Amino acid sequence: MRTLSLAALLLPAAAAAADFPDAAALKRLEAQYAPVDLRVDLSGLPSSERRVLGKLVEASRIVDALFLRQAWAGNEALLLQLSGDPGPLGRARLAYFLRNKGPWDRLDHARPFIPGVPPRPAAANFYPAGASRAEVEAWMKSLPEAERERAGGFFSVIRRDAAGKLAAVPYGLEYQGELAEAARLLREAAALTAAPTLRTFLEKRAEAFLGDDYRASDVAWMELDAAVEPTIGPYETYEDGWFGAKAAFEAFICLRDDAETSKLRRFSGELQDIEDHLPEDDALKNPRLGALAPIRVVNEIFAAGDGNHGVQTAAYNLPNDEWVVREKGSKRVMLKNVQEAKFRKVLLPIARRVLAPADRGRVAFDAFFTHILMHELVHGLGPHGINVQGRTTTVRQELTDVYAPLEEAKADVAGLFALQRLIDRGVVDRAMERTLYVTFLASAFRSLRFGIAEAHGLGMALQLEWLLDRGGVVARPDGTFAVADGKVKEAVTSLAREILAIQARGDRQAAKDLLERMAVLRPPVKAALERLRDVPVDVAPRFVTADELAPR
Repeated sequence: MRTLSLAALLLPAAAAAADFPDAAALKRLEAQYAPVDLRVDLSGLPSSERRVLGKLVEASRIVDALFLRQAWAGNEALLLQLSGDPGPLGRARLAYFLRNKGPWDRLDHARPFIPGVPPRPAAANFYPAGASRAEVEAWMKSLPEAERERAGGFFSVIRRDAAGKLAAVPYGLEYQGELAEAARLLREAAALTAAPTLRTFLEKRAEAFLGDDYRASDVAWMELDAAVEPTIGPYETYEDGWFGAKAAFEAFICLRDDAETSKLRRFSGELQDIEDHLPEDDALKNPRLGALAPIRVVNEIFAAGDGNHGVQTAAYNLPNDEWVVREKGSKRVMLKNVQEAKFRKVLLPIARRVLAPADRGRVAFDAFFTHILMHELVHGLGPHGINVQGRTTTVRQELTDVYAPLEEAKADVAGLFALQRLIDRGVVDRAMERTLYVTFLASAFRSLRFGIAEAHGLGMALQLEWLLDRGGVVARPDGTFAVADGKVKEAVTSLAREILAIQARGDRQAAKDLLERMAVLRPPVKAALERLRDVPVDVAPRFVTADELAPR
């Protein structure tokens, strides 16, 4: 049996060996994403807030272009070239380029689909062309502590100065033109809104775009309480394949669903109890979580940048700044209309193909939705700030390139553990126990189809292998899979315990070893994935309401 090691998964295919798809093949690749119209009812909003939304959509389009530049230095020139090709192949390449925010297929191990491009750079466009990871790492270690923190922080790129020496350049300078225009639009939106907390966030985020200090605006975002719920700025670090340190720009412009938000408010009060009962050493538990843990259920109007490429975001937990998380907590945002589309267009068809017949009727949207919520809640729990050999550091800094897949796996399995605790305590209806693990199993195959060179897919490969290894999931002779109700809870708990211990030690080698050993696809799993080839991998949103608010 041939299995893919972590090293093999993270190395992109060489362009010279690629079999470049023609127009028909590119259309088939695009068909992996099921089109969905995202139309949001704005009838309850006053006209001023609709104008605010229009300004935010305009600012988000700037973010979209900015992310292209962050992902690869050659993206802008290639986009211009593709836009000038009116033929069928040129149009198909342009469409798939925009889907992937670059010329590499995010569902196929970053395989290039356009001739003449290099392998996808692990460094993205955050570090100098021609530099090596070892060179940058050695330079960072040579810096005084304050300079090292800035150079290795979220909001700077590394460039060469006129003398050829490495230097940290703040985002506000590197992306000055785009951020100045985005800041102007945020200030115009702030002047229009009647919601005080929204006005405060937009003003502070505009300041952050130009000054690179995001903490005040992160706190304002945590305290935001308005119908219009925007997230815009540099957040996730998945694009930085060297150190997992540099934040990519993204935007989600949403409308809050007050009824659904109210239903989930009770979960915020359960976080300390969940933290106190995680399967880890009591000495490692945080006795005082951040004071705020708001949960927002929203409907997405527009997404851009790192928030809109390939597989669509279903929920997120931000900010990522450990200081803000420690002092204020973090906010969980659930994109309900996106989740409903994924469940309908992707998850149900997968369940019909890969689950044992007796389990198919146990797949439920409520379990899907609630586990995604718990996944985001648990991102804020467990180890974050840690001590390694007398050094105060963070899990992210110590695990670097393997932080993301391990953290995604932690959020999944510890999320299952947390939901089971809430069920056992009567906070969540006992009926969900019947649907929870089966729905998760169907969703495991959904995540694996994102590609296991991607953090969520790689983290899911680890989880499924662990569950199969420990009998929590069973591969049946007919090629389907079933949950072993008597074993799945202990299998989930044991993996959560393993990951939390690695994170608490900041043990990058142990994390790497675990992924190399366990993040594999067994033949029955590969065969099941083959049977899903004609099922959409994800949804492709068409932002109908956004285009009405801010016509292009």
